[in-house]
Amino acid sequence: MSFVVTENCHLCRFTDCVTVCPVDCFYGDDNQLYINPDECIDCGACEPECPVNAIYDESRIPEKLTSWIKINSEKALACKNISQKQDQLPTAESKKKELGF
Repeated sequence: MSFVVTENCHLCRFTDCVTVCPVDCFYGDDNQLYINPDECIDCGACEPECPVNAIYDESRIPEKLTSWIKINSEKALACKNISQKQDQLPTAESKKKELGF
C-alpha cells in the first residue's frame, strides 16, 4: 500500500508534503504532485501536511477517487522527482478557497 495524491492537488501543488517525506517519493508535473507507489513506505507523514486534503492512504481512499491510484502510478514514472519545497502554483490560493480550506 501507499499514499495517493488526488484531484485537490490539481492547480495547487503545495509542496509541504514533500518536505516531510523520508524517501523522496513525490513527483510532479506543471499542475500537481504524484506519489510513486513503488517508493512510498506508507509512513503517512505527508497526509496531514497537505493544506487541501489531497493525499489519502490507498486503503482508505474514497471510491470516487480510486482512479487516482493508477494515475499516481503512471504519472510518477513520467514526471520529475520533487524532493524540496517549491513555490505553490499561482492558482493555489484561489483553488484552496474554492475547496473550502
